Amino acid sequence: MTNDYIHPKEGLAGRLLAKLANSRRIAATRRAILSRLPFMTLESDVRDVVYLTWMVDAATAQAMVPPGLKLWQRNGLTPFSILTYRHGGFGPTLAGPARKLLPSPLQSNWRLYLEEPGKVYFVRNVMDSALHALGTRMFSDILPTHLPARFSHEHDGARYTTIIEPGAGSAPQLAAEASVTTERTLPPALAQAFDSWDEAVAFLACQHEAMIKIPALGRMAVSEISLPIPLDEVLPLAPGRVDCPMIGPRAGSPFCFAVPSVHFKVLSEQVEIPL
Repeated sequence: MTNDYIHPKEGLAGRLLAKLANSRRIAATRRAILSRLPFMTLESDVRDVVYLTWMVDAATAQAMVPPGLKLWQRNGLTPFSILTYRHGGFGPTLAGPARKLLPSPLQSNWRLYLEEPGKVYFVRNVMDSALHALGTRMFSDILPTHLPARFSHEHDGARYTTIIEPGAGSAPQLAAEASVTTERTLPPALAQAFDSWDEAVAFLACQHEAMIKIPALGRMAVSEISLPIPLDEVLPLAPGRVDCPMIGPRAGSPFCFAVPSVHFKVLSEQVEIPL
């Protein structure tokens, strides 16, 4: 499954942006320069984080990750999560208080969970800002971002609503509604994989490392992250209408929960040895 960027609107401007976003020459030049410099730590005051998780066929999902990486699985199934959120002043730590003046784009990470605890593999990354989508493509390997034609993520009282429409582009599609509930129960597939609601949430939400393959190099980009999820503040959600073509209807309704806010940091990024 290719991760190349395709602009959501046809036309000359879109083709030019795609050429920049997919340029191997720009990526090679950036790696040559930044590999000699200290990593610039990034921070964001993230809010309204919504997790949607399905248990999917492990063999099918395993084909989505490079050879040598093993997915966490139970009973032939493995979790696939989509987490969508709004940034708050996403930018370099060096900006200090001025970071709060920076834009707060929407972001959606689609990922699988590796066998080694705390590590995830990125399948897709989506942002609602062309500037951020292009920036992550040109200045980072860990987030080859896609820009949809429409991206909304709303929190209205007890309800969370997310819509991602790809248009003519390469972003995945999602329409999801979920509401805060008092019920802390696991769907049957997750109940067979985890002993409790708390255990499932801790496993799905708490990570310290993310990775993705760089096809042009045959290597992995690996990023160390800080994501101190306040587990006692996690809100159980009851799923409403959810449509995700990448998952398909056979997986059933997702397991849902929300994190009101968390201070997120990107601590490092590096390119590892060939796979």
